[in-house]
Amino acid sequence: MELVELDKVGKESMPCLSKLDKRLIRTIQNGLPLISRPYAALAEELGIDEDTVIEIIRKLIKTGYIKRHGIVIHHRDLGYSANAMVVWDVSDEKLNSVPHQMKGFPFVTLCYRRPRKLPEWPYNVFCMIHGRDRNSVNECLKEMIDSCHWQDIKHEVLFSKRRFKQRGAHYIHQKKAVSPSAHNH
Repeated sequence: MELVELDKVGKESMPCLSKLDKRLIRTIQNGLPLISRPYAALAEELGIDEDTVIEIIRKLIKTGYIKRHGIVIHHRDLGYSANAMVVWDVSDEKLNSVPHQMKGFPFVTLCYRRPRKLPEWPYNVFCMIHGRDRNSVNECLKEMIDSCHWQDIKHEVLFSKRRFKQRGAHYIHQKKAVSPSAHNH
């Protein structure tokens, strides 16, 4: 989930957050619980009902406080150790259709466009494919290319070599408790 940085929000352009809005943001910025009804669990934690949680999240998205809302999946923990970012040089004529087609494949977990950085970097579309091994990722990629007839689109497969920390954005910071021993130093 991506939240706007609250210190940089123009007060005239966005409505003020209520105490409940801020409590909910603090709760969800650490991630949703991985259960069948995560909003019900949030509601119980906040002492409100599930519909109110969903209503507040919708309001925060509509007003722009929440820019994106989703989950962060730790693929390696689930046994997917081959993770590849596939970078594509998609022509301007196909730029509206190709990313939408990519999103339709169940093995594509992320897809976005970025400007090219010519002459060094000709790629403007990126998609992430996770697999249990490199062969399964390459098979998924071949399936996508063959079924969409993208043999003519230049691309490269960039397999991850290491894992970075994955977490959502944090903009409403928790106040840290100061331990009694900290006052003695």
